[in-house]
Formats: sequence, C-alpha cells, structure tokens
Amino acid sequence: MGGAVTAPGSQGADPQAAGAGPAPSRQDDASRPRILRVAGPLVEITCPATVAMHDLVALGSARVPGEVVAIQGDTATVQAYEYTGGLAPGQPAEPQGRPLSVRTAPDLLGGVFDGLLRPLAGAGDFLTSGSGGAPDRRAWQFTPQVSAGARVSAGDALGEIGASVPLRLLAPPGRSGEVSWIAPAGDHCPDDVLAVVGGHEVRMALSWPVRRPRPVAERLPADRPLHTGQRAVDLLFPVALGSTVAVPGGFGTGKTMLLQQIAKWCDADVIVYVGCGERGNEMADVIEELSELTDPRTGGRLAERTVTIANTSNMPMMAREASVHTGATVAEYFRDMGLDVVLIADSTSRWAEALREFASRMGELPAEEGYPAGLASQLAAFYERAAAVRTLGGATGSVTVIGAVSPPGGDRTEPVTAHTERFVRCLWSLDRDLAYARHYPAVSWADSFSRDAAALTASHARAGDPEWAERRRRVAQLLAEADRLADLVELVGITALPPRERISVLAGRLLREAVIQQNALSPADAYSAPEKTAALVEAVLTVTDRCLEVVDSGAPADAVEAVDFTPLLRARESAGPAETAPVAAARDTVLDRLKEVA
Repeated sequence: MGGAVTAPGSQGADPQAAGAGPAPSRQDDASRPRILRVAGPLVEITCPATVAMHDLVALGSARVPGEVVAIQGDTATVQAYEYTGGLAPGQPAEPQGRPLSVRTAPDLLGGVFDGLLRPLAGAGDFLTSGSGGAPDRRAWQFTPQVSAGARVSAGDALGEIGASVPLRLLAPPGRSGEVSWIAPAGDHCPDDVLAVVGGHEVRMALSWPVRRPRPVAERLPADRPLHTGQRAVDLLFPVALGSTVAVPGGFGTGKTMLLQQIAKWCDADVIVYVGCGERGNEMADVIEELSELTDPRTGGRLAERTVTIANTSNMPMMAREASVHTGATVAEYFRDMGLDVVLIADSTSRWAEALREFASRMGELPAEEGYPAGLASQLAAFYERAAAVRTLGGATGSVTVIGAVSPPGGDRTEPVTAHTERFVRCLWSLDRDLAYARHYPAVSWADSFSRDAAALTASHARAGDPEWAERRRRVAQLLAEADRLADLVELVGITALPPRERISVLAGRLLREAVIQQNALSPADAYSAPEKTAALVEAVLTVTDRCLEVVDSGAPADAVEAVDFTPLLRARESAGPAETAPVAAARDTVLDRLKEVA
C-alpha cells in the first residue's frame, strides 16, 4: 500500500504537498496565532492579516490539520480534520499559507487512504486513520518520449510510466517551454526529478488543491457508454462516460452491493472508490474483495487499478467532508492522462450530514431539515467535476461520478435526494419491495431514468448494434404494461384478463427473472457482457412474440402459461458472462414447447 500524501508535520520532496509542513521561523509568542475556542471539529483562532479562506492550518502541538472556512475581523474559524481532543485555548495555530492539497502520483493505484489521502493501516475488520508516513518509494519504469531541446506545452506527454494502466508523465498545468533535461529510461521513484521544463522540475508526483478542478482544453459531449455489466443498468438506464448518476435507496436495498459490483466489473480504466461515512467492516470487506478479484483486462489484481479512499463512520467527521473532493482530484489526475475514470461516492448523504453538523456548530441559519443553505450549490459543484474532456495535451479522458444517496426512512423528498436528482443525468432508484423479494439489483424500472439513453443510441449503432434502442423501448414498454396489469390481477385475478393481456403479465415475469434479475454471487451471472445481455433480451422478446401468436391462433392462455419456461429462466446462469450460444439453445427449447401448444 503506497503513501500518497505528505502528512502534517512531515517533510516531503514536494513543497506543495498536503499537510502542515515544517514550522515557520521563530517569532514573538505574543504575536503568533493562538487557539481561542474548540467545539468538536470547530476551532477558532486569532487571525493574522496573511490568512485567507481555505488556507491550511496546523493546530496545537500535535499539528492537527484544519482548513479556514470563515474569517470575521481578527478571528478565523477552522474545521479540523482530526480528533481535537487535547486542543485547548492558548495553544499555537500555524497557518501554512496554502490550501488543502493532496499528492497525486502513480503509487495511488492499489492503495487505501483516508479522506486527506494519507495511507491507512489495519487488517481484518479494522482500519486505522492516516499515519502520515513517508510516501511510497517504489520505483516505476519510465520511458521518455521527448528529447532535450524540445518545446512542450502544459499537458503534453513527456514520457510513459509502466503500470497496470497506461500512465504518462505530463508537463504540469501552467508549465511550458523548452525541455532542458529529461531523465533516461529506467526505474525512478515518484519524487525523483524526471525532467526540467522551462526551468521548472517535473516529477511523477504532483500536489494539487482538492477544491480546485484541474484545467482542461475542452468539455466534450458524453456519448460513449460505460458498460457496468449489470443488465438492469446497461439495458434500461445506461450511463455515458463523463456523466453523473445518483443511486438513492433506503437501508437494506443494496446500494453498497450495486456500487461494489460496478467497481469490480465496469470497463473504466481506473476506479476511485470513496467510502464516505461507511461502516468500517463494510469497507474492510470491499478492500479484501478488490484485493482478491482478478482483473479481466490484465489478469492481475483488480486492486492494482483501484484507489480506495475510506473515511469510515469511526473516523474524524470533517475528513468525510474533504474525502469527496479528494476523490475528484485523484480522478482528474488520471483523467488528464487520457484515461476513463469512475468515481464512486458511498454515500453523499453522510457527507451532507457532516456539512449539517459543522454548520450547526458555526451557528448558521438552518435551511430544510437543518442542512446548510448552501447544500444545493455544494452538491452541484461536486457533480460538476464529472465530464468527458479533451485534456490540455489533446488526449480524451473522462470522469464519471456515481453517488449513493441514503434518504432516512426511504423518503426521497428529503433535501439531499431531492437536490441530487436535479443535478444528475441518471437515476438508479432502488426499490425496497424488490430488495426484500431478493431481486438483485433492486433498480426500479418505474422510478429510475437515464437522460443519456438518446445520446448513446448512435454509439451502440456505431459499435454494430443498431437494434439496441428498439430492444430497450420494447422492454420498458412490456415492464410498464405488466406493472399496470398487476393491480388488476390483484383485484380480479389473472383468469379475468383477456388472453393478450395475460401474455403481457407473463412477459413481464420472464423479463424480470430471465433478464433484469442478476446473481452477484454467481461466476456466470455477476457480470453480463453486452452480447449476452442482447441475447437474453432477444430470446425473451422472441418467446413473447411467439406466445402472442399462439393465443391469437385460438389456443387457450392457460395452456401457454403452463409451458415450462425454466430453460429460458436459467439461461442467465447457465451461460458464461459473454456466451450467447446457451441462450439461443434455451430459447429454441422453449419455442419447440410452444409449438406443441399451438
């Protein structure tokens, strides 16, 4: 597990690294900033004229990191990112003159970090907070792509870095000019100088403020699909690379399970998983599973292209607030290398709870349900960092943000859920009844939506699947019709319906059990490739059309309903993740049985 931050009080090669850094020069004790008041994570200090909003501050002799969030007269309010026990009025406070920043480097891949991107330690069911240890000194293979004397601009590739995903050494933002020196090919540590551009040293490791989005040349239309391997998502509510998704659901509806499956199986190049306020044992399980799972792309460990940021419920609360911004910064770092990154935040509700608690301590006037008045703008700013972009160097990359929302009691009218739905492109609403019926994933086809579907139709056509949109339309239509008829069936019984409507009810059951439902514990069904999903849908639609033909020819609906559809229902688990032949065989078996009825 590699270190990814220079922690408060430690020395690092990068003078801009996150944390409090070395102590300033001596000065008269009477003029030094001091702590005035401590109230949980809220700390008030005397404010010198040089302190600015969002500056980093080291608090007390333990140098607890904090961030300036308000300035009034000669007093500054600081939100502390660690436990404040032991801090007392009169202890020193040392402004660092720079915003909260994190050290981004290739050694983030495969690591587990806290909300400030400091390495986490621990084993089993326990994770301990960031130790602030020295950065990982692992060496990485570097191959230069430019020669001394070449002129480069910000974002241009200077060389390649050997890793589980294709990484590059880039000219940092704001740095351009002549390459006066570049390191030879070989193994180098992230903090080694690898090039000098315009008189500035360039390393693999680069510090960046967590609240400042990295610059890009252009934002592009999000029109390439993110394949998640979950049929309910890819078929009905697809998401584009560079888009945004909210996953609202009450307790026990399977939010964490769905997000874990997407982290394991989606076709993004890098996964940034932010466990924001999650229970420690759940995060430990996620980390253990990722470390054991084989990456289908490389054959290595999936964890080698995953960055895990864990700020669990037993860790300092305000580091939870910083963790989502830290995750976005890490995602943008890999995006600028021309990679597709998925940022998963589980959950933004607990992040918003941290905002609410701190706002209450500051005495802010509460808005809906006690949340701060700026909740909507902060949610919008977070989701706005998702985009498909053309980088400064001309490459194409993307950050896709998927955020879980945990509405208390499943109330989707509460502020976090309601505001989030305004800002996202896709909504995967989890249904309690489906979850309790052991239907996984419990994505409600009635309450979910995808605004990306229209843009993705052309992409599927270019990929050789021009029928994708029509299949999706028919599936949505049949599911809606089956739901409409379900209320009538409860009132009058299935036998009171006309034959064609009885077949619609049957088609809805076949779609739910043979296509939409998935077994996350089955090696054959945990992931479904696009070709397998298409085969399953076409098989059910073909069987449905044949059932309609049979009842239209005069055969009783009872006889059609009595047909054994088991081969079709089991095809999703009898066929491998990308196999279509067993699905076709199951379809033909059922069609042969329908011939006997006709």
